[in-house]
Order: sequence, then C-alpha cells, then structure tokens
Amino acid sequence: MRHLLTLLCLLLALPVLGVLAAWLALDEAALAVLRHQLQTVLPDYALQSALLAGGVGLGVMVVGAAAAAAVTLFEFPFRRTLEWALLLPLAMPAYVLAYAWTDALQFSGPLQSLLRDMLGLQGALWPDVRSLPVAVLLFVLCLYPYVYLLTRAALGERAVRMMEAARLLGAPMRRRVLEVALPMARPAVAAGTALALMETLADYGVGSYFGLATFSTGIYKAWLVMNDRIAAAQLAAVLLLVVGALLMAEQAAQRRLRFAGSKTAAMSAEARPLQLRGAAAVAMLLACATPVLLGFVLPVLWLARLLWQEAQAAELGLPWARFGGWAWVSFKLAALAAAAATALALLLAFSLRQGSGRLLQPAARVLSLGYAVPGTVIAVGVLLPVGWLQERWPDSGLTALVTGTLLGLLYAYLVRFSAVALQSVEAGYARVPAAIDETARMLGSGASRVFMRLHLPLLRRSAGAAALLVFVDVMKELPATLVLRPFGSDTLAVVAYNLARDERLAEAALPSLAIVAVGLIPVILLSRALRAQAD
Repeated sequence: MRHLLTLLCLLLALPVLGVLAAWLALDEAALAVLRHQLQTVLPDYALQSALLAGGVGLGVMVVGAAAAAAVTLFEFPFRRTLEWALLLPLAMPAYVLAYAWTDALQFSGPLQSLLRDMLGLQGALWPDVRSLPVAVLLFVLCLYPYVYLLTRAALGERAVRMMEAARLLGAPMRRRVLEVALPMARPAVAAGTALALMETLADYGVGSYFGLATFSTGIYKAWLVMNDRIAAAQLAAVLLLVVGALLMAEQAAQRRLRFAGSKTAAMSAEARPLQLRGAAAVAMLLACATPVLLGFVLPVLWLARLLWQEAQAAELGLPWARFGGWAWVSFKLAALAAAAATALALLLAFSLRQGSGRLLQPAARVLSLGYAVPGTVIAVGVLLPVGWLQERWPDSGLTALVTGTLLGLLYAYLVRFSAVALQSVEAGYARVPAAIDETARMLGSGASRVFMRLHLPLLRRSAGAAALLVFVDVMKELPATLVLRPFGSDTLAVVAYNLARDERLAEAALPSLAIVAVGLIPVILLSRALRAQAD
C-alpha cells in the first residue's frame, strides 16, 4: 500500500515537476522564446502582477486586521452579527464580483445612465471599471477574510487581557491598539496576506475579463491563442517560483502563530471589549459593515436584480433546462473529485500515522504544494508531459486519454485540491490519541481493521469537511476547467465566464448566484464553529 500511495503522490506532483523541468531543457529554440518574452510581454506581466499583488496585499492587511481588531477589542451595536457576516465575502468568487460591479458601474449601466439624466451631463461620470485599481479593490473585498479570520483567532486569545493591562499602566487607546494588540497578531496577518496573494496570482477570471496583462492570463494566451507551449511553460515556471516563495512565507508565518495564540487563563471580568458609544460606535459599525455590503450583499442583490429582469424579458422563461445541465456537470465533477480526494487523503493520512516508508513523507509534502499552484499552471503542467510523450510515441493515444476528457480534468482537480482534503483529515487525526492504535494492536487487530472499524468512525466529521471543501473549490474553479474540460461539458463557472465575456451579464447572473450559494455552505459552517468556540 505504501508504495502505491507514494507512486500516486508522485503522479499528482508530476504537473508541478513538469513545469519546473521546462527550465532544464533550454535549447536554442527555448532561449530564443525566452529572449523574445523578455523584450516584449514579460516586463508588462511582471509589472501588472506586482502592482496587483502589492495593492491587494496592502488592502487585505488593512481591511482584515482592522475588522478583526474592531470585533475583538471593542463592543458596539451588531458586533456579534458582524463577527460572522465579515466572513460572507469568502463565498463570492472574485470573477463573480467583477461581473456584478461591472454591470452596475459601467458607462451603459443603469446607475451612470440615471445620474446622467438627473444631472444633465454627457460622457462617462467616472473612469472605466475594467482597470487595475478596480481589480485591486475587488480582490481586497473577496480576500480580506483570510486575514480577518487568522487575525481574529490570534487576538481572541489574550489581546483583551493585554489591552486591559496596558490601560492600567496608563497607555492611551491608540497606543494600546497599535503597540500592544496588533503586534501580537503580526504572524497571523502575514499568513493571511500570503494566502490572499496566492489566490490573487492564481486568478484568471478577473484578469481576463478586465483585460489585465498578468502571468495567469499570459499563460493562457501563450498556450491557447499563440499555440506556443514553450512560452507558456516558461511563464508558468516563473509564476510557480513566485507562488512557492509566498508559500514558504505563509508557512513561516504559520509556525510563528503559536506565539500569538498561546493559551491563557480565563478572561477576567475586568478584561472585556471596550464599550463604544455615540459617534464612535456608529463609525465602527459602518466601517465593519462596508466590506460586507460591497463584497457580498450589494453584488448578490444586483445579480438577483439581473436574474429577475432576465426572467421578465425572456419570452420562454429562463433557460432552466440548460441550467440543469450545467449544474449537473458541475455537481458530477465536484462530487467525483471530492470523493477521490477524500479517499486518497484518508489512506495517505493513515499511512503517515503508521510511519510507513521513508519516501512517503516527502512525497506527501510535495503533494501539498498543489493547492498553492494556480489552475493555469496545473493545466500547462498536465499537458506538457502528455505532449512530450505523444511526440516520442505518437501511437500511444495519451493525448486522447487526458486532453479534453473527464479523466484529465479529474486528474487536474486532484493535483489542485488533494492538499485541502489531506489537511482536513490530518487535523482530525491530531485529535485521535495514538494510544488507541496501540491498544487495538495489542488486542490483535490488524492495520486494515484498525482503519475501517476504529479510525473511520472517529474521522467521519473531518472526512465530511474535507469532501465539502474540495466540492466547493471544484465548483468555483475556472482556469484549469476552461483548458481541460471535455467538449460540451461546461460547468457553472465556465458558463458564467463565457456569458460575461460576451457581455451577456444578465444571463450570467443565474450560474453566478448558484456558485455563490454553494460557496455559502462552508462559510456558514465556519461561522457556526467560531460562534460555538467563542461561547
């Protein structure tokens, strides 16, 4: 079993290794392509990606840390509601948010048209929505919950107690917040920011819809538009190295989280969140409600409005039959990927718990890199080895087996999301004492019996959480699906992207709202878990 699992881990790591291997075969043709890219598109890709990442990093740090500090350190109206409401933008993919705000704010949209009629003005009232600054704002609204969640957990342990101690020593409020509370959460802020930056660099939907020249859009264009797999591999390798550096930074920050989240004694009666009143309370309420309104409530209402208008305008009603087909394809792919990833994670975590093999541990860690790799990089990494083998053995049929097939798409999903399932299952195993295994072995139970009769019942909730997370991630995944999907098998994410790209935003509202509804499931479960922990 251990050898089979090691082989599976290495197989799932093959796309990442294939992209990196593109730099090992730099012949004259590859060097010429690289020189051409350095002289033409690569500086623009690097500059726009850097500006996008820099703006998003700064934005999520400010919004996420400020929101976490507000609901943790202060008491104001509707604070308990905002504690979980601030997580809602996690359910909103960035490309769906882009569709909603573009339709609302574009030149021909109802808002600008109404204002022009009221004010008697001509021309655009503000710059084009599809721009880099607006993309930064949209990513901040979607991704600040990463920083908010980790920072809130870090501050919730002992920040209020430390703030109270600083108050008794005579420190003013501004100094208590900036020099006592927030420094305790620096590792959490860094970890959340690194996660947000990885999501930003992995994005394809917003970059393509807004016409941005980022690495992710450049990879897609090089492979499918210019038909240059060498250029696509080189761009993918550069992006992979950047993401790898961010992953190392995130892991380093996570290791330091123990200093910000150490257990302390129960909070004393005096160490409570500071009660705000009057204008300060109203200002704090508005500040915390704004990202929820802009990042979730208003876009959902706007998409619902578009859906209602489409239903009223359509002579034959909404395309429920086609929507059912799209939803079924998405559900089928997500369910298959979730089942396969969860089964692999259970077997792999059990083997790691048993200490099986010297190669399995590093192979599993390589597998964990998959979630940090953008979907466009994985698509290129899947197709590169297949193309290389097809050139040397034209009759092997590997291209027909992987390209544009359900098998190839599921393989890409496992490369991308197996790490999510493994992390959830390993967290469940951390709560199962090792003494249980030793007792079962002393009573004569073999490894398979221990796994089936003892571990599986104890890991039921962790396995369910793993399957749910993979299911939702697959439902929202766009770039890899766009490249590798079988002909005629469009998912909700692909359909929403294609309709929005064709300026049929009203028709894109239905699949977009369905994606958001599915994304709400883990957000609701997470908010319930946080509320139970706080109580």
